[in-house]
Amino acid sequence: MANIINSLSIIFPLYNEIVRINKSLLSIKSFIKDSKFIYLQIIFVDDGSNDGTYLVLKKFISQFKFNKNIKFLLLKNPRNFGKGYSLKKGVNKANGKWILTSDIDLSVNLKHFRKWNLNLFIKKNFFIFFGSRNHPKSIVKKTFIRFFLGIFYRNIIYFLFNVKFYDTQCGYKLYKSNYAKKLFKKLKDRGFTHDIEIILLANSYKILIKEMPVIWCHKKYSKLNIFFDTFVMFRDLVKIRLKYL
Repeated sequence: MANIINSLSIIFPLYNEIVRINKSLLSIKSFIKDSKFIYLQIIFVDDGSNDGTYLVLKKFISQFKFNKNIKFLLLKNPRNFGKGYSLKKGVNKANGKWILTSDIDLSVNLKHFRKWNLNLFIKKNFFIFFGSRNHPKSIVKKTFIRFFLGIFYRNIIYFLFNVKFYDTQCGYKLYKSNYAKKLFKKLKDRGFTHDIEIILLANSYKILIKEMPVIWCHKKYSKLNIFFDTFVMFRDLVKIRLKYL
């Protein structure tokens, strides 16, 4: 992957992460130290946190104020709008030639995209790469309930949209910047189901998406309420289905 991705923006949507933010920031700091990008931008989008997360991020960024090789952007939503809304806001502000989105818990290591044979797929006109926990080559540690719900959700998506993806909900995704901006500009869904709308929009523009294997480990204190958010996600999927009929 040498020299393919030398200009990168990383977007972290986050909400009330005070319990685990410091550990994640240490990993981000390590990534920055080891990176050799011509341009690297880190974008945090605080989705209306009220637990001090914003102040911790502000303090973290201040450590790098004399480092001209790394750009930071800290955005804050006036209230909790949702993951899709936050990513859309981040993508709009991204300046890198490539955009990586990641959950702040870093269930997938930030460096993982370097394991992907991007040369091969870019030659085949793939410019969007979805990390997939259900890819045959992925290594995943997750609870049984998440495993079961993942299968259920995948079948629902196939039934409603005829979308044949192993996994749409993994937060680790890599986009060529111009394609990301084109798709997220049209995005309407604000929540967890925004990934499905991105796929449908990509299909309408004939933009190819490739699922890629990841090493994924479940982290504690997830903001996803398995039962309530599953209901909300199903409701939002129906709304998207009606929109794209």
